[in-house]
Amino acid sequence: MLGAGLVEVPRVPSRDPSTAIKQNPEVPENKRFCSGCGEPVGRSRGGRPGRTEGFCPNCGAGFSFSPKLGPGDLAGGQYEVLGCLAHGGLGWIYLARDRNVNDRWVVLKGLLDTGDADALAAAAAERSFLAEVEHPNIVKIYNFVQHGGSGYIVMEYVGGKPLKDVLLERRQAGEDALPIGQSIAYGLELLRALGYLHGVGLLYCDLKPDNAIQSDEQLKLIDLGGVRRIEDVDSAIYGTIGYQAPEIADRGPSISSDIYTVGRTLAVLSFPFKGFTSTYVDRLPDRAEVPLLQRFESYDRLLRRATHIDPEARFADASDMADQLTGVLREVLSAEDGRPRPGPSSLFGMELRAIGTELAAGTESVLDAPRPAEVASALPTPLVDGADSAAGFLAGLTTAEPEQLVAALSAAPDASPEVRLTLARVRIELGDSGEAHRLLDELAGERPGDWRILWYRAVAVLASGEPGRAEGLFDELYSLLPGEAPPKLALAYCRAHRGDHAGAADLYERVWRTDNGYISAAFGLARARLAAGDRAAAVAVLDSVPAISSHHVAAQVAAVATAIRGRSPAELSEPDLVGAGGRLSALKLDGERRGRLVAEVLEIALTWARASGGRSRQGTLFEASLTERALRGRLEETYRALARLADTPAERHDLVVRANAARPRTLI
Repeated sequence: MLGAGLVEVPRVPSRDPSTAIKQNPEVPENKRFCSGCGEPVGRSRGGRPGRTEGFCPNCGAGFSFSPKLGPGDLAGGQYEVLGCLAHGGLGWIYLARDRNVNDRWVVLKGLLDTGDADALAAAAAERSFLAEVEHPNIVKIYNFVQHGGSGYIVMEYVGGKPLKDVLLERRQAGEDALPIGQSIAYGLELLRALGYLHGVGLLYCDLKPDNAIQSDEQLKLIDLGGVRRIEDVDSAIYGTIGYQAPEIADRGPSISSDIYTVGRTLAVLSFPFKGFTSTYVDRLPDRAEVPLLQRFESYDRLLRRATHIDPEARFADASDMADQLTGVLREVLSAEDGRPRPGPSSLFGMELRAIGTELAAGTESVLDAPRPAEVASALPTPLVDGADSAAGFLAGLTTAEPEQLVAALSAAPDASPEVRLTLARVRIELGDSGEAHRLLDELAGERPGDWRILWYRAVAVLASGEPGRAEGLFDELYSLLPGEAPPKLALAYCRAHRGDHAGAADLYERVWRTDNGYISAAFGLARARLAAGDRAAAVAVLDSVPAISSHHVAAQVAAVATAIRGRSPAELSEPDLVGAGGRLSALKLDGERRGRLVAEVLEIALTWARASGGRSRQGTLFEASLTERALRGRLEETYRALARLADTPAERHDLVVRANAARPRTLI
C-alpha cells in the first residue's frame, strides 16, 4: 500500500536485530529531567559525570535512567534479553528472543523513570490499548510480563528505520528534504493508521517522524505510550513541541489535534523547516519563503488547512484529509513528469459538459469565452450523500427536466438536506438565484460545516453573472478541497474573466495535466495561452486532447484557427499555412463545416500570397500551389460548392458573390 499505487517509495531493508543493540546504553544528560518538577537532573558537575539514579535536588523526587534489564535476563520466564535498542520519553526498549515461539525477535518496553507516576499510568494504558489494536500500520503487541518488580510490554520487532533517520540520511546525501511524493506516501499511511485508531475511539497524540518506522515497503506506527481514549479528560497528555497542536493545553487532544500532527510531520519531511520548534512552532512559513510550497500551491493549501490555528477549520477526519492528500499527490506527480494521473473523486461527479470548445464567429479571435451562466451550469456537481434518507429517491430523478425536478423535489415525502441541496441546484439552473440562496441559508443553519452549501453559493453567484464575487468563494473552496479539480476549474474561469490570464493558465494546466477528462480545462488553457500571445503553446494544448476524446475534432479545428487566425501576412509562413491545411484535410468533417473552414484558410493564404509577392512556393494547400492564381481558383471552387449547400437564397447569393470575387483574374 505504501505509495497508494502512484509513487514508488525506496525500500528500507529490514535490519538484523542484533546489529541494532546499543553497546553503551544510557540516557544523554541533556535529556534527563525530573518527573516531579521538570528541572534538569543527573547532570555533570566539577568534571564528574552525572548520576543516572538519585534524587532531584529541587523537589526531592527520585529518578532513575538506568536500564533495568541486561543481556541474559529472562523476562517473564520466556523472553531472553539481548540488549537495549533505544530509549524514549516513556521507556527503555530492549531486544529479546521469545524462547516459547521459535526464538522470534521481540521488543520489550519498560519505564525510563520508574518514579514517574504519569509514565507508569501511560505504560499501563499503552498495554491496554495495544491489546485492542489490530492494523497493518500499527505495531503488534504480544504480551505483558513482570520482571524484577517492573512491567514490560512485549511487541513485534519492526526492523526498519524511523522516518527521522530516513530524513537524516537524505540530508547527509546533500538533499534538503525527502521527495514530496515520498513524503505524501508516508502521510497517507499515517492517516490510515490514525483513521483506524479514531474509529476504535483512540487518539494517538504524539505523531512525529521518530514514531513511524519503515520496514521494507511498509510503514508502522510505534510507541503508543501517548495513546488515550477520545473521551478521556483526566490522563496525562504527551506530545512533542513543534508537532503538538497549540490548543492542547486548553482543550485537550482530539481528532483535530491528531490531524494537526500529520500536517506538521508532512511539513518537516518535505521541506527544510527551520524554526519549527521556535519561530514557527504554531504556524507555517509564508509560501513565498519555501520554494516547494511556491511550486505546489495545492500542497501548500493542504498543509495550511491541516495545521490551521482553529481546530474547526482543519480536516474533519483522517479519511477526509487522506482523500484530499491523494488528489494532491496525483497533481504533484503529474506536474513532475507530465503524465496524467486521473482518479475518481469521492466528492464530485465529472463535469456535466465541455464548454468553450466552439470557434469564435469573427476572424480575429479564435475560441469563444463561455458566459458565466454557461460555466456555472457545466461545472461538476457534488455527489449525493448515500446515507441521506432521500438518497434512493434522488437517484431516480437524474433524467428529469429542471421544471419537472422542481415539482418532484417540492413534493418529496422527506425534505432531507440532500433534497433541499438538489432543489437549490435546480433553482440555480433555472435562474432563480434568490430562492436558491434562501434554501442555502436555511441549510447553513442546520449544517454549518457542510462545504457543499458554500459550493452552491459560489455557483449561484457565478450563474448570476458575478464572476468577480464568485472568485473569492471558489478560492475558499480551493483551500477547503485542495485535492479536487472542480474548485480549481471554476476559480480559473473567474481569474480569466478579470484578465488574470497567467493565474487562470496555472490552474487550468494543473487540472488538465492531472486529468484529461476535464476537456473544459484544455480549452480554457488554450484561451489563456492565446491571451498571453503564445500561439505555439495554445496549439500544443489543443493537440494534447486525446484522439479517443469526442472533442478531439473540435480541438483540432481550434488548432487550425489558432495557427493562422488574426495574424498579419508578415507573421505567417509557408509551413504555418501548409500545416493548417494538412490538419484540416485529416479531419472527418461534414461538407458545409469543412467547406467554410477550407475557405477561411484559403482566404488567409491568398492575403499572404498577395503580400509576399511572386516568390517561388514549394508547398501546396488543398492541392493548390501557394500562388495567387492557384489559390483564387481553389477558393472559387470552395465557395461555389458551399453555395450549392446553402439553406436560403440570400446565403446562396452571398456565396456566389464571394466566388466571383475570388475568381482568378484574366487579361482580355
